[in-house]
Amino acid sequence: MSTVLSPPAVLAWRDYDPAACELPGMFLGELALPGPPQGESERLWQLGARRVRLPRAVDLSGDPDAERAAAAVAALSLVRDLTARAVLVEWDLCLAPDAADDAWQVLSHLQPPGRVEGPAGSGETLRAWRRGHYLCKCLWRKGPGFVQIRDRRWGELRRFTADEPEYEQTIERLAYGAPADSVPAAVLDDFRGERLVLDVGPLAWWLPYRISRWLQESMTI
Repeated sequence: MSTVLSPPAVLAWRDYDPAACELPGMFLGELALPGPPQGESERLWQLGARRVRLPRAVDLSGDPDAERAAAAVAALSLVRDLTARAVLVEWDLCLAPDAADDAWQVLSHLQPPGRVEGPAGSGETLRAWRRGHYLCKCLWRKGPGFVQIRDRRWGELRRFTADEPEYEQTIERLAYGAPADSVPAAVLDDFRGERLVLDVGPLAWWLPYRISRWLQESMTI
């Protein structure tokens, strides 16, 4: 089975405001996302989607098999890519009951979910996520001959810059999930050390997004 799945069909509207979404013509309906996954956020944007709802929770609990892992990664990829476009994403997250206290924080650059299930204190987790979220919190960009990641998920700015081509190649490979053993182990270890990848079952998934809408001038980010 392929490690890359299309995300599930979503509900979409033309506006961020729920009241405005009640007006005639604002509901785009249930939209299938047949892939490829790297083009789905652009397709939704071009259709006019500014508010998108995922039909079921992203499940990161337990030890997922290949199919569950691929489904979770597909949904997370859509949340990430829509967050990069400043689209309002309505989604829920399910973590393992024994997840680490900061397990949510690796995802805190994503649009906050409506509900976090799993660990005790999820209500406070969600409040902290909402209070601390802003666009461009963890992103990567490609320059001439290098890649750079700028990460503020932990409160301070952390920068990771690499000019070796295998780093960019690994990012592209992991962007929509790939078996962890399919990329160079040394590069993956570096990314894991910086908490820039998420391990979901047998898959490794790239966390930062390439920004599509700048919050302010790119040089200040």
